[in-house]
Amino acid sequence: MKALNARVKTSPRTISGLSTSGLLCALLAVPAINIPPLAAAADVLPSTAPYLGEIRRDASGKLIVAPVAATASTSSTPADGATRILRVGPQQATRSIAAAAALARDGDTIEIEAGDYVGDVAVWTQDKLTLRGVGGRVRLIAAGASAEKKAIWVIRGGDITVENIEFTGARVSGRNGAGIRFEKGRLVIRNCRFTDNENGILTGGGDGELDIADSEFGPNGAGDGYSHNLYVGAIKKLRVTGSYFHHARVGHLLKSRAAENHILYNRLTDESGGRASYELEFPNGGIAYVIGNIIQQSATTENPSIISFGAEGYKWPKNELYLINNTLINDRPEGGNFLAVWPGTLSVKAYNNLLLGKRPLNTGIDGEFINNPNVDAASFVLADRHDYRIRRESPLHRTYQYPGVANNGMDLTPTREYVHPAATRPLNTAPTLPGARQTMQPDKTPEG
Repeated sequence: MKALNARVKTSPRTISGLSTSGLLCALLAVPAINIPPLAAAADVLPSTAPYLGEIRRDASGKLIVAPVAATASTSSTPADGATRILRVGPQQATRSIAAAAALARDGDTIEIEAGDYVGDVAVWTQDKLTLRGVGGRVRLIAAGASAEKKAIWVIRGGDITVENIEFTGARVSGRNGAGIRFEKGRLVIRNCRFTDNENGILTGGGDGELDIADSEFGPNGAGDGYSHNLYVGAIKKLRVTGSYFHHARVGHLLKSRAAENHILYNRLTDESGGRASYELEFPNGGIAYVIGNIIQQSATTENPSIISFGAEGYKWPKNELYLINNTLINDRPEGGNFLAVWPGTLSVKAYNNLLLGKRPLNTGIDGEFINNPNVDAASFVLADRHDYRIRRESPLHRTYQYPGVANNGMDLTPTREYVHPAATRPLNTAPTLPGARQTMQPDKTPEG
């Protein structure tokens, strides 16, 4: 065996008849060519792709991009203690509402640019948060999507305000899909619209508070009688002012189980073709201040009564109904009741309600019923068009009677009146008429 370190004799290799040694000599004889070094070419790298944010799942489980550091066009981060504004829109870094919900912090204002947002559902859990449509109406179209299989928006934060937004098309498998499902905290709704949902707003119970102003509800409902334009659970307090409820699909225009209810200066009218059940129901009693509302039952209603109190049993320690200066209209051909109150430990006080219909307000109800006259359509400017201003020549002028105060000392005198659509205006003088309308000022024009 030969040793491993033995020399091996080799011969020069040839390429096409030219030996490698000859080739080397030939290359050395070629003039120099200006070829950049390989190392220099290796230093030129492609540009870095922009960082878009974190990948997260939204309320419906879809993957979304949530920006971590907003750009100048997306938000402004002011000095400590001021409000941070996050902008959402098709030309912004934050393009979806779901991404904004993932990014938002306590104290932020989310400004959503006008337009349609389809299937863009969200859950909001922050505190001191404002969600505002800007530049025109913002329309959230469910299109089969829902947050947590509940609603377009689920809200269970602290203090949250929603302004200038429309919610439409919410449906879920349980037939109780909502434009907003409110589960916890304090929610303020301003100048919003809820249409074609199974429930406009649906709330849970507990210590929550819901405040609605200058908003529209209708038509909503699944058509089963268990879903409503507004369905409020056993929360601490409900306040509704200057809002327009109409055309619930078999359910109620407004149903509330809240401990305390302030239903002030609204229009609840089922109108032509409406099939709502009750126009206003408090199934578990509680305290209800019903002041300055226009409430109308349609000819095609599914229930003979307009207002119902305590039908499912009184569950609150205080049960008080204050029915003050409302205009109540019963268009049901077969007649019906303006008010149905179930027996129990409660107090009822009804002053200055104007009744367009044949039956009296009190049909055997224990309570204080003062100055609740029945009138005909000729008393109004144009009842067929829902213009319930009292004619100037009517003998009803100066027949108003002071309703006094509630058990807690609150003055029951009306201070505003409803203005259609979905607004109120202050009364500059003391009331002089029964009913909801105290002045001859017209409603707003569509442009106004």
